[in-house]
This record gives sequence, structure tokens and C-alpha cells, in this order.
Amino acid sequence: MSLILENVSKTYDNTDQATIRDINLEIKEGEFICVTGKSGCGKSTLINLIAGLEKPSQGKILLNGKEITGPGRDRAVMFQENALFPWMNSIENVIFCLELAGVPKEEREEKAMEYLRLVELEEYRDYPIHQLSGGMKQRVALARAFAADSDILLMDEPFSALDKQTSNSLRKELQSIWMKTHKTILFITHSVEEAVFLADKVIVLSRKHSTIFDIVKIDVERPRNVYDEKVVAYRHKILDYINGEDS
Repeated sequence: MSLILENVSKTYDNTDQATIRDINLEIKEGEFICVTGKSGCGKSTLINLIAGLEKPSQGKILLNGKEITGPGRDRAVMFQENALFPWMNSIENVIFCLELAGVPKEEREEKAMEYLRLVELEEYRDYPIHQLSGGMKQRVALARAFAADSDILLMDEPFSALDKQTSNSLRKELQSIWMKTHKTILFITHSVEEAVFLADKVIVLSRKHSTIFDIVKIDVERPRNVYDEKVVAYRHKILDYINGEDS
């Protein structure tokens, strides 16, 4: 698996200023990549382009050598809102995704339970969505996203609407799941702490120049702790980059 962005720029019709400009990037199979930067730096635009929800004004995006021209099953997307089907229970939401992925009917329930166990929700398999807490809903959404078995999982600030305690818990769960699966993930976040905690590499976008400011390789063994000296040092380094845009 490889995702390649070649000289990608995006300028919206109502402005002369590019939201992102001349983005060149390669994401390889099994990498966990986080993208961060100030509000308005183009994080969501970048993920929408890769998801095929928008088209670049210039350049091209290639997944496994094929140019992305729209949404596809090779890319699963998990947004800030869980987007679960409220008329289905937990396991039915996951089964639906497996059905779309072409998993044979007789295998779907067993596989759905595997993914619910992955997010520690097997006991809540039959719970209606409205009976779940916000954190539980996002864990079901996470199980569904992994069940899609896409080439790459795109995550757009999936934990930002949750309280601090819940989001910290989900970060740890995602870290644990990634260590088991080594799923290729592109994760958008405004939290530098979250980016350093999760990523192999952190892409820092510049709002001032609308492009990549730096790509920081996070050389810290997993599982990680946010209070680890190396994690704290990387966090300060990236924050200095971001805050330096105002100087």
C-alpha cells in the first residue's frame, strides 16, 4: 500500500488564497501518520481530498498507483461525529460495514464480534446506539472503521468532541489496536500531545504558507506515556514550530 500526493494544491472558488499549496507526501503501508497545525492550516481540506470528497485544484493523489477521483472502499473515514445508524444496535452497525465490504453472510457476526472485542465492547453488542455514552459510540465507530478493511483509515479529529478523560482513554485504546493490527492510518488532530502520543511521524502544516512546515519522526517506543520525557520534548518542539508562525 502506498498513498502519494504530488504537488497537491486546493483553492476554493470564493478566495484567491490557497488553503493548501504544493503538498508532496508519501504514506507507506503500516504507518501511523498524524497531521497537526493551527486552525485554518488546511488539515480537514487535506483529509477531504484524500477521501475523495473534494478534488485538488492542482496536482494529483495516488493510492496504490491509481489516481483518486472520488470516494472509494479502499479508504475508510472516521469523523468527529460518529455517524452511526441510530436504528441499529452496536453489532448491527459493524455487520452493515462488513456487508458492504463483501464479507459472506455466515461470517459477518463472528467478525463483527472480533472488532467489538478489539474496542472492548463485546458486552454491549446488543445495546441500541442511544443507550451508549459518547465514548462508547466512538468505540463502535472505531470498530466499524476497522471492519471496513480498507487500505487506509482516515481519521478527522475523532476524539475532539469528547471530554478529556474519555479522549485520553480512546487514544490509549487506538494505540493498543494499532500495535496489534499495524493498520495504515492518517489521523488529523489539533492536539500536539495526541499527535506525538500516536504517530510514527507528525506532519506540521503551516497556516501562513499553506504547506508542510516540517515532518517530525517520533522516535519513541510504544506503548507511550504522555509524561515520558521524550514525548514531552517532541511536544514542545512541535509547539515551538506552530507558535513560531506568529513571530
